[in-house]
Amino acid sequence: MPTLHVCPLSRLAETVAATGASHVLTFVTAGSPVVRPPGIAPDHHGVVGISDIAEPREGHILPADEHVAVILAFVRDWPRDRPLVMQCYAGISRSTAAAYIAACALSPGRDEGEIARTLRAASPSATPNPKLVAIADRLLGRSGRMVSAIAGIGRGAEAFEGAPFNLALP
Repeated sequence: MPTLHVCPLSRLAETVAATGASHVLTFVTAGSPVVRPPGIAPDHHGVVGISDIAEPREGHILPADEHVAVILAFVRDWPRDRPLVMQCYAGISRSTAAAYIAACALSPGRDEGEIARTLRAASPSATPNPKLVAIADRLLGRSGRMVSAIAGIGRGAEAFEGAPFNLALP
């Protein structure tokens, strides 16, 4: 069964090694250094340079259609024979949004609310970036159901960084 793993930057190498992941999708604030974990081929490491914001802010990059398109293309190209790790600085917002987006994209018949509740059960601190979710909802033709489902699980527990977790895909 294919598995998505989510972790903060501080746990990336450890998570890749522990899971045997073949692919990594990294979310960084533009200009931040990016380190490819050992064992990950260059063409198996995607990087999305966006700030963790939901509204425009001076000096930051707001998530946009092209960023979500990169997420969707990367997860659709992932062969699913080994795990995929998604990581951002804290492992709480951008990477959890990407995992939710991936689960919705790769399981088009699966209920958005069920995926969101599974995400919450796996990560009490998950607070998916609402802008990323809203864009994906529109691009995937989910008619607001992804946005509603994430709103339904509410903000995650306060944390400096999230603990690594996984989402199994059917």
